[in-house]
Amino acid sequence: MLLNKKFYTVFLLSLSFIFVSADVFAKKSKEIKHSIFIAGPRFTGIIGEDGEVIWDSKRGGARDGYVLENGNILICWSDKVVEYNEKKEIIFTFLRPKREGKVELSAVQRLENGNTLIVESSVESPRIMEVDKSGKVLLSVPLQPETENVHMQTRMARKLKNGNYLAPHLFAFAIKEYTPQGKVVKTIKTDLKELGGSKVHNWPFTAIRLKNGNTVANLTNGNKTAIFDADGKLVWSMSNNDVEGTPFRDPCGGQVLKNGNIVICSYGAKDGVKIFEVNKNKEIVWKYEGYRAHDFQILTTNGKPIKYPLMK
Repeated sequence: MLLNKKFYTVFLLSLSFIFVSADVFAKKSKEIKHSIFIAGPRFTGIIGEDGEVIWDSKRGGARDGYVLENGNILICWSDKVVEYNEKKEIIFTFLRPKREGKVELSAVQRLENGNTLIVESSVESPRIMEVDKSGKVLLSVPLQPETENVHMQTRMARKLKNGNYLAPHLFAFAIKEYTPQGKVVKTIKTDLKELGGSKVHNWPFTAIRLKNGNTVANLTNGNKTAIFDADGKLVWSMSNNDVEGTPFRDPCGGQVLKNGNIVICSYGAKDGVKIFEVNKNKEIVWKYEGYRAHDFQILTTNGKPIKYPLMK
């Protein structure tokens, strides 16, 4: 039932149309159905387009994760990162380092070279690691989260095409771009006056770098999603002020689709909408009201797989 590499390949070769995609946003669809991978507090697995459970890890509390292009599933919990194959066999495990004080693993990403990016949050050594298939740490990138509150240091860090790393630091109100040596070469501040300042707790959780250099960020406790240009200037934002109800409830994980729409999960939503998709006109064009999600991945849209590379 999982999305395997052969399925992706057949799909891609059979495309008879071209995606007309902008860096962000597309027109509203009349009807949208998605299948999704959910990393949530009670459920971590795959939900089909009709809401059925397709795959269940049998463990909640996941922080981050991917359904990989080969069909394997890579999941980050606070204590370990695990990769499952299609038979649900564990083929890769990385355990959090043993240190004095609290240590959490908070993000994961499979890199193009086959290595795995893993984020460690700790007082002693907050860092981004690149780990090989054997679990050996090949590279450590020191981070500057500006807090010793381990849980609020860093979330969905990702490696960029230029070889640098993008890390959202919650309590620093900052999205920082690091070189492999740990030098900060760019900082995007999320406590801007036009977003309400620091008093509204615009803590960055997700940071997605777009092809045009803009960065999409979900700002958790501030209950909004924002887009910043390459200089850190705010170019677009959306919050509960723009829609009926309160779909923005601690927005955590996010994904930008090929058509440009943004999908957002509200970790704080204990009922109602848990994940929703918006367009450039700030309209909600799809929503999911099942399991809560800390992070997620849109896998298919109306039966068609979302091809790699992903923007999440």
